[in-house]
Amino acid sequence: MVAYIFLALFIVASAVHLYHSWTDESKKRAITKPMLLIFLLAYYIFAALAAGEELNYVLIAAIATSWLGDVLLIPKGNGWFTAGGISFLISHITFILVYVPNIKFAEVKWYFVAPLAVVYLAIALKIILAVKKNTPKIMVVPMYLYLIANSTMNIFAFMQLLTNWGAAALIAYIGAVMFFTSDCTLFLVRYHEKKDIIFKRHFTVMLTYLLGEALITVGILLLNR
Repeated sequence: MVAYIFLALFIVASAVHLYHSWTDESKKRAITKPMLLIFLLAYYIFAALAAGEELNYVLIAAIATSWLGDVLLIPKGNGWFTAGGISFLISHITFILVYVPNIKFAEVKWYFVAPLAVVYLAIALKIILAVKKNTPKIMVVPMYLYLIANSTMNIFAFMQLLTNWGAAALIAYIGAVMFFTSDCTLFLVRYHEKKDIIFKRHFTVMLTYLLGEALITVGILLLNR
């Protein structure tokens, strides 16, 4: 029961945040943003305990570092953006560590994985080239490396799906794709010369991000049962 209360709070807070993202009210977005993943994290903890599962502290760390990234991205400026990026980089690494125990590497079909990895890296490069003109030079390479880390997280989520075929792993992989989509759109919103290149800018970034975090969390929760 407690888990569903926190899930409801996450959904309500997300809806309010997305509304203010749609109307582009930055001050109101800043009020709700720190609450979002706190509610999601609480949902995971209570849902896992209610199901009699051991808490996955790596997943908790992944959600917590994502929350920290959210908070660090609230202030304006490239310095805060970089700090938030570092926190999210750690989050991607910890999400990879969440997937690893669920992957049967001997069963991975690499002829599926390798082409998909090339697709991710190509998309990441295309995004960086699209924003390079308006991005501080010192940030271009780190931003590409960041998208490579997100791509890698997605590839591991895909390998988890390949070796644990089912709804739970599929949900987690779709979440990973949403997370990658969010980061790509964020870079375009932040640094592309055409500010309206992304529909409703912050709304699209946050919608895909919140779906990503929620779907990964629910997917792993179901996969561990």
